[in-house]
Amino acid sequence: MQEFFFKSHILLVDDIEESLNKQITLYPKHSIRVIKNEEKDEFQIAQAQMAIKEAYIATSEIKYLFLCGATFRVEAQNALLKILEEPPLNIVFIILTNLKNTLLPTIYSRLPYKNLRSFELKNESSLDIKRLDLKDIYNFLKDNQKISKDETKIVLEEILIKVKNEKIELKEKELEVFSKSVKLLDLNSKPINILTLLLLTLFNKKI
Repeated sequence: MQEFFFKSHILLVDDIEESLNKQITLYPKHSIRVIKNEEKDEFQIAQAQMAIKEAYIATSEIKYLFLCGATFRVEAQNALLKILEEPPLNIVFIILTNLKNTLLPTIYSRLPYKNLRSFELKNESSLDIKRLDLKDIYNFLKDNQKISKDETKIVLEEILIKVKNEKIELKEKELEVFSKSVKLLDLNSKPINILTLLLLTLFNKKI
């Protein structure tokens, strides 16, 4: 864990409250700020605004901001994106959540993460992204015609894991497609249409 102390990161945990209580013992007590929704397990725009405000309070020592939520509202994540990418001096963000797919790919792909869960699906996609062709896309879509929303989110996660493991560089507009895909799924767009958009984006990347 030592290598995570001085840079913003994501912790995937089973129980957020229990893990938070363990984590804060690892840091100087006076340097910790915990930001969470006291009424529900969802990190909302109000918490994002609190985090941003706290981050801009100048400090001569490292300050650790724990952002906690079983789920993170999309608008809250969008509000945090810039400051997570370029945090003020001496500010370290630590995101505690249960699943990677609660976070937008634009955040998850930029921050290192550590899995502290007792178990987790760690599969990477079986698709050969570097050599993806139209036949691969057709066969994959054919095999997944009746895929559910939650299953599609897992596929998105597995593709991101593959991208990370193979050090495939995605441009901003390509990462935005991942984020847009999550938003559209939450708006009940057809999963097969989302997969088609995503796979064609990855295919066009290599052309």
